[in-house]
Amino acid sequence: MWTHAVAFAALVFVPCAFAQGTTPVTPVERSAERPVPGTLTPVLTLDDAIARVARQHPDLRLVDAQRPVLEARRDAASLTPPLMLGVDLENALGTGAARGFNAAELTVTLAGVLERGGKLDARRTLAQANLDALAPQREIARLDLMAEVARRYLAVTQSAQQLEIARTDIEQRRRAVAAAGLRLKAGASPASVLLTAQAQLAQAELDRDRALQMQQSAQIALAALWQQRSPDFQRVSGDPLQLPALQDLSVLADLLQGTPELAVLAGEGRIRDAQLQLVRTQARPDFNWQVGIRNSRDSRDTALVAGFSVPLGSVRRAAPEIRAAEAERALTGIERQARELQLYATLAEAHGRYQTARLEVTRLSRDVLPQLQRAEKAAETAWRAGAISYMEWAQLQALRIEARQRQLDAAIAAQTGLIEIQRLTGQTLLVSDATPTTVAVSTEDRP
Repeated sequence: MWTHAVAFAALVFVPCAFAQGTTPVTPVERSAERPVPGTLTPVLTLDDAIARVARQHPDLRLVDAQRPVLEARRDAASLTPPLMLGVDLENALGTGAARGFNAAELTVTLAGVLERGGKLDARRTLAQANLDALAPQREIARLDLMAEVARRYLAVTQSAQQLEIARTDIEQRRRAVAAAGLRLKAGASPASVLLTAQAQLAQAELDRDRALQMQQSAQIALAALWQQRSPDFQRVSGDPLQLPALQDLSVLADLLQGTPELAVLAGEGRIRDAQLQLVRTQARPDFNWQVGIRNSRDSRDTALVAGFSVPLGSVRRAAPEIRAAEAERALTGIERQARELQLYATLAEAHGRYQTARLEVTRLSRDVLPQLQRAEKAAETAWRAGAISYMEWAQLQALRIEARQRQLDAAIAAQTGLIEIQRLTGQTLLVSDATPTTVAVSTEDRP
């Protein structure tokens, strides 16, 4: 019934597959590809990461470990009340005629309870409802865990992009330092220009080193999800700047009806229905019966004894519990409405954040970055010719890097929203093939 986990593995962080030009592979297909201990994986894909986590993360085994407990409780609920074997000894070890065992009477009885009102079936139904509730709980745990894998995987790709931006900045700052050195030797610019260029180069190198540290930390955090202390991969695949077009919000909202989070509430409703039915059976009293044989040592006679008892006031005593169970059952509908509203609000926020960030990435790639690159090159030529000051060129270099950083930040925000949407729906989110699914990024400003 629950296939969201397999779908999520192929769908989350969809741009990775588009950037590589390959078809996404599900963890089921990758499950046999276990890394050989001691080997180094050159490129780790998101599918590989999800497959590793699915095999080894304890959160997925935790829900499964609860099944034997609930199965044992279900078996216990299927048992009928036990028979009671009793032995009564009377008129023994007394005085007078009852001295010793001369007048003793021994009674052996067999007693039991005759349940009424369908208590056995109600207990079975409640135990089975608790067992059935494990399926959506496990699915939620799986989707949450896969979303966490995608987020940490995205952090690795982000650090790789930060590193490329820093290297671009270093390359253009080195050109500035070289040009400033030549102009200083020619007496065309003061030493302050060279010193400023060298300081800006040092800052760019600092950004590079910080990106390297971020990349290492992100890789360790990702590998920790499959209980690995030292990452065995050099880099990851995927490009966070490749953003697919999504379906309309109204279409995605309809997909929320199939989310396992609502299935959990449905299961909770079935549990409360079973609890209500079980409480209602308490209004019908059970019969306690007893039958046995009594033997008198004095007369050596044997007689049959029997009896039964019925508790009084069962309806009155059960009424408060029934009202409480009915009130809890009525809460299910309210809780579902509140949860649906919360899910829709989260979906709408994530969808809007994705669309806004995607627009920003597109416009920066199309309208801003190409012009800034051409302007930076033109400024370099003009400065070498002495037509502008160094600060004008340096400002354009900074604006170019700032625009690329802004583009990356927007792409990461979009990818984060996409992961959240896919966690909520567990469904494919791409529009038809007639709509472009990737952002056209200028090759001039791409590393």
